[in-house]
This record gives sequence, structure tokens and C-alpha cells, in this order.
Amino acid sequence: LTFLYFSKVANLFLQFAKDNNYDFYPLFIYSIVRVINSNYLYRMDFNEAGELGYYESSVPFYSIFDSRTELFSNIDTPDAYTFAEFDRDYLSDVKKYRGTGKLFPKQPVPKNVVNISMIPWVNYTGFNLNINNNDNYLLPIVTAGRFERAGDEIKLPVTFQIHHAVCDGYHTSQFFIKLQDILNNVDEL
Repeated sequence: LTFLYFSKVANLFLQFAKDNNYDFYPLFIYSIVRVINSNYLYRMDFNEAGELGYYESSVPFYSIFDSRTELFSNIDTPDAYTFAEFDRDYLSDVKKYRGTGKLFPKQPVPKNVVNISMIPWVNYTGFNLNINNNDNYLLPIVTAGRFERAGDEIKLPVTFQIHHAVCDGYHTSQFFIKLQDILNNVDEL
């Protein structure tokens, strides 16, 4: 499902990042994790014995881009109590792991992840990313694209993919409602 955020809410979110000297991407990652950790259905998975359950919390597992080599790496940064703490740890991890040439430079990769990426080079109306290509992959995948300005409004494409076995349309809509609420109240992060 793809959803486009519109108007002044996105403007407020971007303005908050600018006013506080934050990059948008870690603020977006932190917001996504807040949403994912608000509902156990977004954290459901099978354990090694094949039993269905859910993680107490999820960790952001996100892509970082090395513009020199044009390669991506995927790393995690443990969730923190405040955005300022997360941003500090995010910046440290990116500095340490960007440019390694490895797909997964930070080991071990946690099992309780929410997959997050951003493709700021394109705007889109639909996007589908397959991870693990396995019918039992239940963890969420969130992707955002390029901002698009239309007058005084800003659009941001955001895609939320989750297995239908754990979430239906109602729960998917709740993801976007909660994310919209965080965008509306970004100063509370």
C-alpha cells in the first residue's frame, strides 16, 4: 500500500528538522519505529521452531548510501528513548559503517527489525520491495521516496508492506494514521 503525505504537516516535519539541525532520514526512521512499536501486530514473526509470536520491540534496520561507490549498506541502530539520543547513535553508526563495501557491515543483524529505506532520487505512486522472497516473512518494510513540492504543499510517498497473515487493511490504515499523528506532533519527539 502506498500513501502520500500532503501539505503543511510535511512542511512542519521538514521545518522541525531544519530548525533543529537534524537530517530528515533519521527523524523519519525514528518516527517509523515509534509507529511499529505501538502495535504488536507489526512485530509478529516466527521463531526458529516455527511458532508464531511477536517481539517486545523492533529495531530499525535501514539502508545507508555511499555516494562515492554508489553502494548501499544495511545497518541497525538500537531504538533510544528520545530522538536526540537516537540521532546521536545514528550519526555514529553511519560514520562507522558507511563506505565499508559490505551489504551488512554491522553484525549480528537483529531478528526483530523493521526494514526501512529511502529512495530520494525518485517520486513514485507504487513501490514493492521483496525481502527474503518467502511466504513466511512477516516483518514490515517501509520505503519513502523523493519529496515533491506542489505550490505550498509537499508530498512524500511512503510505502508500508506487511504480510496479510498478520495485518489487514484496517491495521495498515492504522499505521498511516499513527504516522500522520507523529508528523502532526513532531515537536514532541
